[in-house]
Amino acid sequence: MHNACKSLILAILVCLGSHIAIAQVPVTKPADSTDKVTSIDADLINLFNQKTPKKYKIASVKVTGNKVFDEALLLSLTGLNKGDEITIPGGDQFAHAITKLWAQNYFSDVEVYITKLEGNNIDVEIAVTERPKLSKHYFKGIRKGEADDLNAKTGLVPSHVITENMKITATDAIKKYFFEKGYRRVKVSITETKDPTSENYMFLTFYITKGVKVKINNIDFAGNDNVEDSRLKKQMKGTHEMTRLTFFPTNDTGGFINPRHYTFKEYLNDKGFLTYSKTKRVLDPYVRLKLFTSAKFDDKKYEEDKDNIVTYYNSLGYRDASIVRSLPFYNSKGNMNINIQVSEGHKYYFGNVTWRGNTKFSDSILTVILGIKKGDIYNADILHKKLSAASPEGGDISGLYMDDGYLFFQADPTETAVYNDTIDFEIRLREGPQATIKNVRITGNDKTKEHVIRRELRTIPGDKFSRTLLIRSQREIANLGYFNQEKVAPNVVPNPDDGTVDITWNVEEKSSDQLELSAGFGGGIGLTGTVGVSFNNFSIKNIFSKKAWDPLPTGDGQKLSLRVQSNGRAYRSYNISFTEPWLGGKKRNAFSVSLYDTKFSNAYNYATGRYEKALGDNSFFRTTGVSVGLAKQIKWPDDYFNLGFTLSYARYRLKNYTIDAYNLPNFNNGYSNNLNLKIALQRNSVNQPIFPTSGSNFLLSVQATPPFSYIDPSLVDDAKNDPNKAYKWIEYHKWRFTDEYYIPIGKPHGEDRNKQFVLKASAKYGFIGRYNPKLEISPFERFQVGDAGLSNTYALLGYDIISQRGYPVYETSNVNVNPDQSGASRYFTLFNKYTLEMRYPLSLNPSSTIYGLGFFEAANGWYNFREYNPFQLRRSVGLGMRFFLPMFGLLGFDYGIGLDRTQPGQGLKGAGRFTFMLGFEPE
Repeated sequence: MHNACKSLILAILVCLGSHIAIAQVPVTKPADSTDKVTSIDADLINLFNQKTPKKYKIASVKVTGNKVFDEALLLSLTGLNKGDEITIPGGDQFAHAITKLWAQNYFSDVEVYITKLEGNNIDVEIAVTERPKLSKHYFKGIRKGEADDLNAKTGLVPSHVITENMKITATDAIKKYFFEKGYRRVKVSITETKDPTSENYMFLTFYITKGVKVKINNIDFAGNDNVEDSRLKKQMKGTHEMTRLTFFPTNDTGGFINPRHYTFKEYLNDKGFLTYSKTKRVLDPYVRLKLFTSAKFDDKKYEEDKDNIVTYYNSLGYRDASIVRSLPFYNSKGNMNINIQVSEGHKYYFGNVTWRGNTKFSDSILTVILGIKKGDIYNADILHKKLSAASPEGGDISGLYMDDGYLFFQADPTETAVYNDTIDFEIRLREGPQATIKNVRITGNDKTKEHVIRRELRTIPGDKFSRTLLIRSQREIANLGYFNQEKVAPNVVPNPDDGTVDITWNVEEKSSDQLELSAGFGGGIGLTGTVGVSFNNFSIKNIFSKKAWDPLPTGDGQKLSLRVQSNGRAYRSYNISFTEPWLGGKKRNAFSVSLYDTKFSNAYNYATGRYEKALGDNSFFRTTGVSVGLAKQIKWPDDYFNLGFTLSYARYRLKNYTIDAYNLPNFNNGYSNNLNLKIALQRNSVNQPIFPTSGSNFLLSVQATPPFSYIDPSLVDDAKNDPNKAYKWIEYHKWRFTDEYYIPIGKPHGEDRNKQFVLKASAKYGFIGRYNPKLEISPFERFQVGDAGLSNTYALLGYDIISQRGYPVYETSNVNVNPDQSGASRYFTLFNKYTLEMRYPLSLNPSSTIYGLGFFEAANGWYNFREYNPFQLRRSVGLGMRFFLPMFGLLGFDYGIGLDRTQPGQGLKGAGRFTFMLGFEPE
């Protein structure tokens, strides 16, 4: 036998599962050749036909056909080595070798050859065919933007081996992408083309036919005898019908429901023109407006909406309701119709509700809190909510027990009788022991010191557990402003063995410092620059410690603000303030102090067109002030209340400077002193500082000076005889009232529990009065109403600036007079303002909180009570955006339309105003 002419091919077919079939074909091929075999070697046939298995030793083993992979690597994978013994027939070493190579998914074919036999020695050749690799891929038939999106979704990576699984995965991703956009009939075909520049590399081209976008045409119901179609469609939050406007409605068939249209004759007989729902029903085949909803079909949302329908039926008392059958199908125009058949079942009512196992609270108290009476429509969801701690506002049975320490409390409602349409319940309570708080831990506070957080907590070790205090603690931590308010969450770990509970507060630090850099032009002083910084988590006690400056001493929860404004010689202003929220460290006593100094100068020389220091020194208005405040938390009526006292002093100096020729005639030299005490009572239960979703803010304040004219009657004569002494000591009493409410509307959207509409409703009132009837009401400390709420020169006189979007500063209280026209005075002694805002958050990320809003405002100001008319208000509507950035604070944009600024024949032209805010929300 000639060794050079002996060969054997061993073909192994690896099937699904663990079954391996082996076919043995003895062949001969030329020596050192990879050509196909030319003859069969009889000796090698006998090798596999022998009846007794015999062991052979591998004399040599090599790999052929590999172009990319290293031979040594492939041999190590096969497990076949020189010197190994192989049993023929019956051995499985060749099968294992092929299986291991095949499992790498890099080869389209693997074959094993025995090329030589000498005695008990065999030479083995492993022939592989490598799969091609991906050079580039292309998408045909779609837009570039769609192709860019698919590049990230298909998982196609150059130089990766092309496999069937790769192509199937990419095709599925393409179809899913377009399915989500409403293209339900997507077709994808793939062609492979060799890359002429690289061996064994291929181009993949995906030819995509999207077809037409499929929209939901009609949703038809059957079996709903007691609930109208329109009410069921409202429960489908993610499945909506398309907009329609036609004179020729289609009458599609193909489903199992033959839709019956509400005829115009039935509409007249039912006097449907008196009701909105029946009018909408008769017009539906012709006119349907769905301007703000998507009509694309989504399988996942469709399944959720079917569950919503059943849940809605359950809430109406139909506890046995179910979806019997549903069928989405295409109509003649390629859109989708949906048929849904429901089985309503019987309507049930609550019967007798009894209690068992309650020792802490009586049956009567529990029944009142449950709020379910015999004869009420059966609603399992309401029963569950009333028994479990479903709402942070409380008002449920679990909340009642958990607020008294019963953390291990359980309530199990059990049906005891079902007769006709009535269900009796026995609610079995397991009160368990009262839990005591054992350990309270805080994690995640890398910058804020632990005592700053711990002093805000109402969950104190040794106290009984209380769900209300747990929620209150969460609110207090969020309102600090130092942490991501969406991530403030307590981890409550009960310890049933000893009746205790451990609470871990996980917080996530965020930047709370703010930087203000801005420039403005106007106000008679030209270009003005502003530099300001607020350190909202400052530590004054570490200000002299070098180690604490990283980059500033922080962590003690104090606030330090610095602000400088200037345009050079005409205007400059310095402000500094400091707040310690816990004076003494034991009680919530907020101490604050602020200093400011501002100077306006008539430094502009109209002859030379320059600002000159000599002119500024000869004509200026300077204000210097200081204030000290102390606010204390009070426990009655509840501990949301704070009582604050602020003592302020401001000194005005005028030198050849006229502030206001109308309110302060001939007063251009001299000094004025404003010494006042402000007392403020506030109740703030707002749950979050940046985007509140619940709670309210109530504020009543009075700011008053001593009655100087009664203490020194000569001041009255001075006011009459010498205008420059008229306001040596300013006297007034000013009253302010603010009431704000935040009301969540609807259910949260998405995974975020705060991603929902929130209605803000507020009312504000202000009044300034006098002590002495012989004196005019002080021109200082009045109210400016209108415009964007930004300060101006006259704000230095202490005016409260009340904004109204859509209007300039009011010149008169008469709403029939165009507020753009100049008037005698713009500073009122009393005002009213009402606001409604509907807000929706676009992002609640701590690095950028963004929300949009629509608003309605009504406000006005008056000069005295004789002309006061609370119903004579200027109205405005508009839209706005708010951006809260950690370093810059608030950025806000509003566009308001003053409804009382419209001119006959001009519509809304000229009635709109665009306003901008930076750093704070104006009043």
